[in-house]
Amino acid sequence: MLPSEASAPHPGDREIETLTEFDEVVAAGGSLAGHRVQAVDLTGRTAALLTADTTGAVFLGCPMEEDAAARVRASGALVFPPVPGLPFDPYRGLLYTPDELFAGLADGGYEATPDARAYAWFQRTKADGDVFASMLRAVHDDSLSDALDELLHGQRVVGVMGGHAMARGTEEYAGAARLGRQLARDGFTVATGGGPGAMEAANLGAYAAPHDDAMLDEALAILAKEPSFTPSVTHWARAAFQVRELWPSGGASVGIPTWFYGHEPPNAFASHLAKYFANATREDGLLARSNAGVVFLPGAAGTVQEIFDNATPNYYESRGGPTPMVLVDTHHWTHHLPAWPLLKSLAAGREMESRIALVGDVAEAATALADLGGPA
Repeated sequence: MLPSEASAPHPGDREIETLTEFDEVVAAGGSLAGHRVQAVDLTGRTAALLTADTTGAVFLGCPMEEDAAARVRASGALVFPPVPGLPFDPYRGLLYTPDELFAGLADGGYEATPDARAYAWFQRTKADGDVFASMLRAVHDDSLSDALDELLHGQRVVGVMGGHAMARGTEEYAGAARLGRQLARDGFTVATGGGPGAMEAANLGAYAAPHDDAMLDEALAILAKEPSFTPSVTHWARAAFQVRELWPSGGASVGIPTWFYGHEPPNAFASHLAKYFANATREDGLLARSNAGVVFLPGAAGTVQEIFDNATPNYYESRGGPTPMVLVDTHHWTHHLPAWPLLKSLAAGREMESRIALVGDVAEAATALADLGGPA
């Protein structure tokens, strides 16, 4: 079972990411020495900050009263104050949730959401050469990577890759959803690119895993009424939240989207969203964390890139033994976009040769993944 981020292990137990954790550390010994406190509102903890040992502590984006900030600085702590006017917190210690990124959707539509506002900020700043904006993006993305590693610690993660153009209401979408459900029921943590299409379908399947089988069929019928995020992200997202309202307490999964592709909104079915500004960091991070294998559904240029981004460390065994790779749809990967012959030739004579498979239909993917086994 995927842990909540609040309960995920923190290396060395030196990171404080919630007010509850802060209070527990202070109560346990009164010392914050050497700790890293991320994006915790400490305006109500002045008394603790005025008395606790904060030698070597680092406070990242933590609001606090001025006398508390002056005291912890004087005691040898580093204080990085919050950055005003941003639509995101660069120091955040936890991943996003769909509710957080889509806040305001019901009343103001998608353009009013934090997700849309963060993308608008990115568009304004990405080409102006401002080193401060670049630094904020880098700090944000690194903070998310840290939170993602904490969340996935000890998990068996299967990545599901596929195109954003796969429409709701199609058999392909339903098949991807059933795959996500089966993987979740088999005990894997499903991880996707966090966007629409095949990515949303796999996250939906994981969300449906705790419910009875009829739930997924009913959810697919509701979603089919808004088949694509174009022309209206608002209507597309509202349909997803309707499903979540009808069937709360869905299963957990991870989505790793990016603001680099602003035309691709995140989906509402991944319980945890690591949304990055840097697409290269996002793509490599998603594949690197898929330690139990990757399933590649039919896609276009992005999915082809992901196949060989994953094949390269498997070829060189730079991340240890090769992990399973399952390509779905024989015709697609041998004729339409013939990635399979190249992948097979690349793997010949190497350990990864026994870790790749091509299947004709998505219904065969979970079995193929099991047949290939876990990490070498």
